[in-house]
Amino acid sequence: MACSTSKDSPELPDFSLLKRLARDQLIYLLEQLPGKKDLFIEADLMSPLDRISNVSILKQHDVDKLYKVENKPIFSTSDQLCFLIRPRIQTVKWICDVINADKASGKCRRYKVIFTPQKFYACETIFEEQGVYGDVTMDEWAFYLLPLDNDVISLELPEFFQDNFVAGDQRWVRTAGSALHLLHSIYGPLSKVYGLGKCSKMVYESWREKVEEGDQKAQNSEIGTVFLIDRDVDFVTPLCSQVVYEGLVDDIFRIKCGCVDFGSDGSSDKSVKVMLNAEDKVFNEIRNEHFSNVFGFLSQKARNLQRAYDKRQGMDIQQMKTFVSEELKGLKQEHRLLSLHISASESIMKKKTKQDFQELLKYEHSLLEGFDIRECISFIEEHINSQVSMIESLRLLCLLSLTENGLLQKDYRSFKTQYLQSYGTEHLLTFATLKQMGLLVEQQQGETLTVMENQVGKLVNNKTAGKLTDAFSSLAKKSHFRALSRKLNLVPKSDEDYDLRVPRDMAYIFSGAYVPLSCKLIEQVLERDGWTGLEEVVRLLNGNEFVVTGNNGATKEAQRVILVMFLGGCTFSEISALRFLGRERGYRFIVVTTAITNSSRMLEALLVDHL
Repeated sequence: MACSTSKDSPELPDFSLLKRLARDQLIYLLEQLPGKKDLFIEADLMSPLDRISNVSILKQHDVDKLYKVENKPIFSTSDQLCFLIRPRIQTVKWICDVINADKASGKCRRYKVIFTPQKFYACETIFEEQGVYGDVTMDEWAFYLLPLDNDVISLELPEFFQDNFVAGDQRWVRTAGSALHLLHSIYGPLSKVYGLGKCSKMVYESWREKVEEGDQKAQNSEIGTVFLIDRDVDFVTPLCSQVVYEGLVDDIFRIKCGCVDFGSDGSSDKSVKVMLNAEDKVFNEIRNEHFSNVFGFLSQKARNLQRAYDKRQGMDIQQMKTFVSEELKGLKQEHRLLSLHISASESIMKKKTKQDFQELLKYEHSLLEGFDIRECISFIEEHINSQVSMIESLRLLCLLSLTENGLLQKDYRSFKTQYLQSYGTEHLLTFATLKQMGLLVEQQQGETLTVMENQVGKLVNNKTAGKLTDAFSSLAKKSHFRALSRKLNLVPKSDEDYDLRVPRDMAYIFSGAYVPLSCKLIEQVLERDGWTGLEEVVRLLNGNEFVVTGNNGATKEAQRVILVMFLGGCTFSEISALRFLGRERGYRFIVVTTAITNSSRMLEALLVDHL
């Protein structure tokens, strides 16, 4: 198996404490509004809330009825209304409308608004402007971190990517800093930190300020090293098609808050919701596997299960009694889970076969390797003109641009015209956003990859340059994928056979075609114990690297526990790659992310409708 945990791996901290803290604080805040009350919950908070609490617990603390925030008139008869919301202007304006409608009809109620994870000044301003500031009490529910599994924690802030990297709105930086401070205060001082990216620097500064403001307690750390990495350091990885099982389940069914709804594609016609984590023994063994290995494993598992059932033959009464009391329940549960994952695998196979997935992967791998680019361009043009998928077409365009350091002017203009004709002229704004992000750009006249690399090379070799020159700054938002690929060996030699059943490196998560840049950087920093020797690499990535070292009192075992925080989201493929690296090198990685992402979610955030 690709990524089962090695026997000598260190133990991970117990993150269930984060759930208990969040639940206890929410109960405390609800009790601040004594008596029966109706609770209105924002839609994207319902799944996270389900993971830490349930309806019966809320009912025990005087919550009478639960409603979803729907931005329309309410029909509650309660004298007390409590709103659990994200700090969003639109939702706050709706609450103001509710209060003003009550005033107009002569209703007298008490209103409480609980913002999570924090309250923004802009929200308070709206209450003032709408004349209801004195009618509401406001609180913050510091629900920063939701453990999705024993090694994955999410801030459940998908808007972090769009707000920070597209709009330049840094309001969530303090939230990410508070999340790190929470981990710091519970699991010991986190004093060895590596970071890459502007946002990472700001998050670290915010976290450091909170540490300096608080009491310094002497305690042993359960986490040895922290990595902070911005999503815009590596856009190529989330744009690649996922081929590990968990990534494919996410692409097809959308894993939400660690839970997936298999719907009618599962083992029954009715909706089947399943929690996907290490407690699901079948899922835990295949989650990090390349999809080509999954059916073989499930078939073997089914045969083993049948053999376990067949043991009943020839048992005496006492043996049968023991079998029923000790084994039968577990076998039935395993059988149910096995059936679900077989059905899910069949659904994935059908959908991917329909879309000529193998052909798509072939051209994708050509882009990563830099071969047959004109053929790839023809394929993408056909994809756009056939109107197969708006998002898929955009993904391929961005992947082409990033791997080729921009498109030739004639290609860029041709693609743009064809895309707008196929999907609508409103996507002019989408193209402008992609250009701003550096995801889809045209090369300047006369500019080639070699010239660009030479410019960077001169800068790197100029020892007297104390800071980035104007020439280097002009290269910002440009991709240097080819140069990075050569320096870090991101694309294994294609003439070598790659056995996906016994993977030799992290490239297995992309069928042996590409090692994810984000994970390769982490591997290199751990090998070198810092950024030394990677100066040219970080310059190609526009710098903003930093390192903070100190003695955090971690035991030898804890020093092998590494926390990686992705700011702007990470994919299940990257999580699988880090698990593989951990097994190979004797580390345990904890992934903390602002949200789980994939190519669809990332690009949907950039579409004109979302801006």
